[in-house]
Order: sequence, then C-alpha cells, then structure tokens
Amino acid sequence: MNYEEIMTQLILHGGNARGAAYEALDEAEEYKFDAAEKLLEEANDEFLKGHKYQTELIQSQDDQAVPSFFMIHAQDHIMTAQAEIQLIKRMIDQLRTTEKLEKRIEILEK
Repeated sequence: MNYEEIMTQLILHGGNARGAAYEALDEAEEYKFDAAEKLLEEANDEFLKGHKYQTELIQSQDDQAVPSFFMIHAQDHIMTAQAEIQLIKRMIDQLRTTEKLEKRIEILEK
C-alpha cells in the first residue's frame, strides 16, 4: 500500500471511529446503554483498524513518508478519534449515574 492510500485509510477509520462514538453518546443520552456499548465497540474496532495503518506507516522506510500536511491531517484524525472515544466513554458512565439517580428520585417522590 502506498503512502497516500495509508493516509486515506487513517482518515477513513478515524472518521468512522469518531462517528460511531458520537452515535454511542446519542444512544446513551436516551439511556439506551446496550446500543451505546455496541456502538462503542464499533468505534474501537474502527480505531484499531486505523491504528494498524498508522503502525504500518511508522514501520515503513518509504522515502515518501516524510511529514506533510496530508500526513498531519491523517494523524490528527486517528489521534482525535482515540481521545474522543475515551472522553465519550466517561460521559456515558456519567449518564449511567444520572439515570440511576433519576430513578431513585422518582421512587422517593412517590
């Protein structure tokens, strides 16, 4: 796989990972945690696919693999996806706590 194809794969899988993570957050905001977990798994799988290409790039001794705007952009996609997945996991944990508290309040109000 050439340099441009690897960069394209980083962008593709990074974007897919971020998209699935945000879909997971949308589900969790409606307290649909099973669906959210499945989407987080999908996000993680996409991130790992992207990471595979990132590793391939790092290990390559290709003279084309010099820093460029395209490389920086591609690396940014995969690194941002990783950070956002971790943050969204924490947000979903907070939503789980919120749901439990809302249920307790509802019981106490009755």
